Amino acid sequence: MPHPVIKFGTDGWRGVIADDFTFANVRIAAEAIAAYVHSRKGSAQEDPAKGLCIAYDTRFGSKAFARACAEVVSATGISVQLANAITPTPALSFGVRERGCAGGIMITSSHNPAEWNGVKYKGWYGGSGQPAMIAAIESYLGKPVAHASQPAPGETRIQEVDFLPTYIKSIEDFADLDLIAKSGMKFCIDSMYGAGGTILSDIFNRIGVAHVQIRSNPDPLFPGINPEPIEPNIHALGEAVVANGCQAGLCTDGDADRIGATDENGNFVDPHKIYSVLLSWVLQYKGWPGAVTRAFNTTKMLDRICWKHGRELIEHGIGFKYVVDLMLEREILMGGEESGGIGFQRHLPERDGLLNSLLIANVMAQEKKTLGALVADLQAEYGEHQFGRIDLHIPEAQRDAVIAHARALQPGDPVFAGMAIHCQENLDGVKFYLDNPEATSKPKAAETWLLLRASGTEPLLRIYTESCSKESVEKLLDSARTFALGS
Repeated sequence: MPHPVIKFGTDGWRGVIADDFTFANVRIAAEAIAAYVHSRKGSAQEDPAKGLCIAYDTRFGSKAFARACAEVVSATGISVQLANAITPTPALSFGVRERGCAGGIMITSSHNPAEWNGVKYKGWYGGSGQPAMIAAIESYLGKPVAHASQPAPGETRIQEVDFLPTYIKSIEDFADLDLIAKSGMKFCIDSMYGAGGTILSDIFNRIGVAHVQIRSNPDPLFPGINPEPIEPNIHALGEAVVANGCQAGLCTDGDADRIGATDENGNFVDPHKIYSVLLSWVLQYKGWPGAVTRAFNTTKMLDRICWKHGRELIEHGIGFKYVVDLMLEREILMGGEESGGIGFQRHLPERDGLLNSLLIANVMAQEKKTLGALVADLQAEYGEHQFGRIDLHIPEAQRDAVIAHARALQPGDPVFAGMAIHCQENLDGVKFYLDNPEATSKPKAAETWLLLRASGTEPLLRIYTESCSKESVEKLLDSARTFALGS
């Protein structure tokens, strides 16, 4: 039987603190993770003797929840390396792989509002738990752990460690810090009160890069924002960029695995364009091998970039776990998703907002261009691609009815902004390709598509669209909102 409260969605289990996310339920989740690891006894990578890594972000109670997990896991006979301070999710993932542990637990709710917290499970390879792992963990929820044991006299099963030094060295080695240091560029860094803290600022201080930072102090209330690096949460970064004469603003989310940005004029640069800038640069300058992946809700500009460079583009479901699956199966250059989660296989099979922030600075330094100029170059070469997303808080029954209604639409139906439906895809949600009259007048216009999908992490209906102009995007979002609320 499924657990009535604990459900691992797109990326772990999340719940409202003191409602679903309680110490009792966190301990149940930790017991299930311990049971899973014990079930892998004798495995080359996941044997319980290898231990688990546990870390936490800046959210309310995260440190105490992490300690509770460590106590539960260690009581079953599994040793724990527990973070001694606030830790970004990619640093925990790096620690799991570097230390050869069976897996890892991250206490975070990523970009969710302040009242939420969560538990992410990381596999031995240093990335999101694969679907088979998560299904196995869920099967143990609420069941007693048969492997409980008492520690021997003097035995310490919980060791506090610092995951940051080796992780920071790894991202510094991945980027060209000398090039960034010589660029003469100035940056604004925004950690959104989250686990990114002063990490980027400390790196820039060490190499002498001009910068300012905002919202670098940990604050579990995330005052005035949700710690997701999109509009409107990123407005303060744009204002700080303009006020301080910076060439770009670099932003990480609550647990620092996602990236957001603004250009030199304070304009929001969406994750699609960040991914496109990074991909174009890597293919042009690095020559690293491998296919490229993108989630179902991510820009088609990536397809055009891959086509130009003769690279395979793989489309997959929404959630970085699908990127991880591919990275464990074959050679992948980059993988990413709409939310700003982008990963490089040669670093980790994991999203990393801090690394990607350094790499954006790297691209700007190498090209000697502001972030806005880099985006303009891409739009000129591959056609204007504009993206939009809205989240609707509606009851689950209404959400499901909207999606069912959408699936029933037929080619030719002019439901969204009067644009006829060309075709429908159902890889993850309901996606429509639309016949956009505006696009036919532009030789390099982006394909127009619209996607409706139930969130895997929050009680939301998400609506995404991409088209060839901001005006077209706004019309489509308004039309889709009316469609959803009127269903």
